Amino acid sequence: MLLPLPVPRAARRTVSVLAFDGMAPFELGCVVEIFGIPRPELDASWYELAVCAETRDDLRVVGGFSMRAEHGLDVLAAADTVIVPGVPDVRGGVSPAVTAALRAAHDRGARVVSICSGAFALAAAGLLDGREATTHWKYAGLLQERFPRVRVNPDVLYVDGDDVLTSAGSAAGLDLLLHLVRKDHGPGVANTVARRLVIPPHREGGQAQFVQAAVAPVEDDDAVAAAMAWALDHLAGPIAVADLARVAHMSQRTFIRHFSRQTGTSPLRWVISQRVAASLALLESTAAPVEEIAAAVGFDSPVTFRHHFTRAMRTSPSAYRRAFRPSA
Repeated sequence: MLLPLPVPRAARRTVSVLAFDGMAPFELGCVVEIFGIPRPELDASWYELAVCAETRDDLRVVGGFSMRAEHGLDVLAAADTVIVPGVPDVRGGVSPAVTAALRAAHDRGARVVSICSGAFALAAAGLLDGREATTHWKYAGLLQERFPRVRVNPDVLYVDGDDVLTSAGSAAGLDLLLHLVRKDHGPGVANTVARRLVIPPHREGGQAQFVQAAVAPVEDDDAVAAAMAWALDHLAGPIAVADLARVAHMSQRTFIRHFSRQTGTSPLRWVISQRVAASLALLESTAAPVEEIAAAVGFDSPVTFRHHFTRAMRTSPSAYRRAFRPSA
């Protein structure tokens, strides 16, 4: 049988997602929402999505309904981006036909992605051997136990290994899917899609997966949100915790507690992540020197900017710019 020719890495237009009997609808729905809905309002060549399954029979879905996928594993393996939104049983085996399709896709240059327990399928296919990966925090220990060659990180939203990407559970899948859109089309398009979904446009992959404390009362959330909005309007200048606490009308200690409870990170880490995010559009769309961009988004020196940018994006500002502006 002739295999499809490798697709250039820049052309990530076809996306396939694996459906299976007993699946939860949320993760599949996230994939359909991001990649399956036409977006003619965007100045971008949008994706073509195929929902695939190992069988053409009806598939039972959690919640009391069923669905049928139009495509088989051959289409799954032929896509530019292949997404596994989960597995039927984290303690059971993965179908050899599925693992073979995942390996075939990866071998021909496809980008292979998992959401939540889908990491077990990628691990069973050998695609996570020697790599850092994540899954839902409640499955992390089991993933490490069953696949000791995987470096499981239970504390992040997602891990971008370029050709293989994994995310934590549920809503973290949305973060990873938007991250893919950002990589393919830039932050402007990703932010527009996020606004359509009424979700935050960018959360760093290294952000904590979950918050153990109860959700703060509404009035506290509003105060923290006001401080965050103020910070976004003042990224170019110095921002201290004291400034944010003052806007929120809280003591610094109280503000830090409520902020961490609401966001899962510290105020200063959040500010740094927003400064890095703000720099992306400038790197992509302008020829401004890195020194000017660092100052424009509030870093006190280019050295500090490069350090935080590289830590967040796993590449340097200059290398990131070259990906979007090859002549830069």
